Order: sequence, then structure tokens, then C-alpha cells
Amino acid sequence: MDKKQRELYLENMLKGRTVALLGIGVSNLPLIDFLLERGAIVCARDMKARERLGGELADSLENKGVRLVCGESYLDSITEDIIFRSPGIRFDKPTLSDAVKRGALLTSEMQLFFDISPAHMIGVTGSDGKSTTTTVISKILECDKKHTFLGGNIGFPLLSRVDEMSSDSYCAVELSSFQLHTMNRSPEVSVITNVTPNHLDYHTDMDEYTNAKANVLKYQSEDSTAVLNYENPITRELAKKAKGRVVLFSSKTVPDCDNRVYEKDGMIFYNDEAIIVSSDIRIPGRHNVENYMAAIGALYGRVSTDSIRQVAREFSGVAHRCQLVRELRGVRYYNSSIDSSPTRTAAALSNFDRKVIVLCGGYDKNIPFEPLAEPLCNKSKAVILCGATKEKIKKALVESKCYKNAAEPPEIYETEDLGRSVELASEIAKEGDVVLLSPACASFDAFKNFEERGFFFVDKVNSLK
Repeated sequence: MDKKQRELYLENMLKGRTVALLGIGVSNLPLIDFLLERGAIVCARDMKARERLGGELADSLENKGVRLVCGESYLDSITEDIIFRSPGIRFDKPTLSDAVKRGALLTSEMQLFFDISPAHMIGVTGSDGKSTTTTVISKILECDKKHTFLGGNIGFPLLSRVDEMSSDSYCAVELSSFQLHTMNRSPEVSVITNVTPNHLDYHTDMDEYTNAKANVLKYQSEDSTAVLNYENPITRELAKKAKGRVVLFSSKTVPDCDNRVYEKDGMIFYNDEAIIVSSDIRIPGRHNVENYMAAIGALYGRVSTDSIRQVAREFSGVAHRCQLVRELRGVRYYNSSIDSSPTRTAAALSNFDRKVIVLCGGYDKNIPFEPLAEPLCNKSKAVILCGATKEKIKKALVESKCYKNAAEPPEIYETEDLGRSVELASEIAKEGDVVLLSPACASFDAFKNFEERGFFFVDKVNSLK
């Protein structure tokens, strides 16, 4: 769709129509401007009371002509023609279902972007590694002089930048299960890093969560590419349903398929072509080797191997992902606030060649912590717990066989909040120790998101005397 076609499509869709925007977060503010510029009559709805939004923001929106509906009843009496759902709001809430029955169009910022963008789409989802993989893909595209945009679940909202894109542009898009749940388009290249239990506080069960992830493949064509993790049982099974070319990646074996990315003798190969030396990857950890494999699977044939090698050697990682914050009195402090699931924390622990002091706990997503017990036993000298899940994590750890049979099981501490956890870690740490924030949980019991939690940790560590 070229620019003229796009503007005609948007004019027919939006001009003079009433639009409900659900959620007034930072990422939705550019969407409000996008809608207003195209003649929509916007009502912004948010669960937070007006005073919690901030008077300056509320006044600014109203001065633009936006009607505000705030508070617990923000989803009541939706009469607008079009509803833009924020990812964290389920599509099947009764008030939304009733509005759809009355004829309202239920959509999202990401759905509209996919409908109108002229760019090549490379979408990445998965329970772990999707942010790093998406960022690596964007870095390689940029290094290869491609006109590149990074967004989706990370970065700047892409819809507000669609006018900058052309058919020669590339979008590296991180897609959460919340975003994918109701999508009816798939990227040209779809990557699923893995699927393990996550977000079961939002999804009804593991099947629904898996199906949401699988939506990234559902609407692909025979000309599309699916890049999937051979070592993950769920993604390996999804390969059988893919419509186009399938690329399987594995750091443990050589997948038996036509297109494969694998490691052999310290080198990562695409089929028979050596791409990069594994040890050249600057960001540490076996999981990051797999993230690069996924990126190679997505980009092979589209970029030069020189660009892949250059990014591998130079890219030092994304903030809040095993980020070295400070060394104080011989103790190194790492921020890995992005680790919002047990598998992410297990991967973060594997980065270190010694037992660490790990800070865990947070919002309860109703996922099991038993798989975390063995990594904590093997890779931690102390576990400091806080947040809504601290008792669940403690129970999973102390009742595990590895803990009961360990010659030196990790010490377990509980604190009232993350600030006290950092202070306690600094008190018990000795020269040569590593302190790692790797919560294995989301942040919503105490922080707006993992970034806010990570910045809090960084500030607290930097304030230590």
C-alpha cells in the first residue's frame, strides 16, 4: 500500500468516526495524535482516576479535543464506532463483546499498523529472548544499510512512523502474546524463540497462550518464512503447520530439515555455510547464542554475513538484560530486570562461572516455579526473595530434591521490598561475589514495568556507600 492508498484507506476508516482508545499509557499517546490528525473523534479511557493520570496530561488531551473516561468504570457504556484495545486488555471482556455485537470494530495499534505498512515485516515472539533477538535483527539490518525500524512490544510505537516507511524498509517487530491474541495478519518472516509457561494470569490456560503465540504463523503464505526453535517441543510441533519455508535452529544438535541453523566446533552454520564464531558474540550466555541463531535464520539471504559478524562482535546487549551496573568493594552488581519468567532467570544464572546472590520475586502470573529450583540450587549461594511470589518461590526451592540433597544449599532470605533486598545483598556479599537482579516474575505488584524496576535497582545500587 503506497502513501496515497494508505491515506485514502485511513480517511475512509477514521474521518468523522468515533474512536475509543483503551489505556492512556505512554505508548498510546502517539496513537491519539495519529487518530486526531486523520479526523477521528477520540475518547480515551483508562482505569486510573483522572488525578492519577496527572492533571497536565489530562488537560493536554482535553485541549486537543479528546474526551476522557477515567476510573474503575472506564469500560462501561462504550458506544464508539471503533475500539483500539491495549494489549493488556482481553478482547472478550463482556463490555467489549457487547460493543462488537452492536457493530463496533475492535482492533489495535499493531493490527492497524500491519494493515497499512508497506515495509518488510520481521516479527519475533517467544517466552524468552524476543527482545534481544528483535534488537539483534534490527542492528544487523542497520549495519547492512537497510532502512530499519524497531518497535512493537519494545521501542517507539510504529504506527506513528508509518509515513516514513516504503517498500524498501524493514521493521523488526517484537510481538507479545497479548498483541498476537487477536491479530489477523502475520509477518513476512516470523520467529518464535520458544514457548514455555508464562502469562497464565492473563491467558485462560497454556493452550490459549500457545495458540496466541502461534498466531504469528497463522496468516503467513507460501512465500513466508518461519524460524523456530528445534529444541523446544512446542515450536518444533508448530513447524509442521507452517505454510512457507521453515528454518529450525538448535545449539545442541543439527536439525533434520532443509533449512537449519546450528553450532558445530564453536561455529554457527546456516546449512553448510559458516556464519560466525560463537565466541565472537559479545553478549554472554548460551541463550544469546540461540538468539543469534534465530536472527541468522530470519536474515539469511537478506543481509551479508559481514554485517552479522560485525554486530556479533560489537553489540553489547539491551538494557536490563544482565547489564553490569557497578563494581563496589570487589562485588559486581547486574541488572536483569527483564527476566520475568523462571526460564529467563535460569538462562541469566547460566551466564556466570560462580554461584551468585540472586534477587527474585514479584507479581504472580500463576506460573509454576518448580523448574527454577534446580538452577537456583546449582548457581546461587544466596536467594533473596520479595514481592507477591516470595513464598511460592521459597516453597518450590525448599521442597525440591536438589535443595534437600545439596551439600551446600543456597541461603534463603525474605525482605519487604526490592530496596531492602539490595541493601541485604550488599551486607552479605563478599569480595569476588556477584549480585544479580533476576526476578523470574513480572513487576506489576510494585512497579509499572520491568524497566521501572530495573532503573530502581540501578539507582539503589549506585547509592550504596
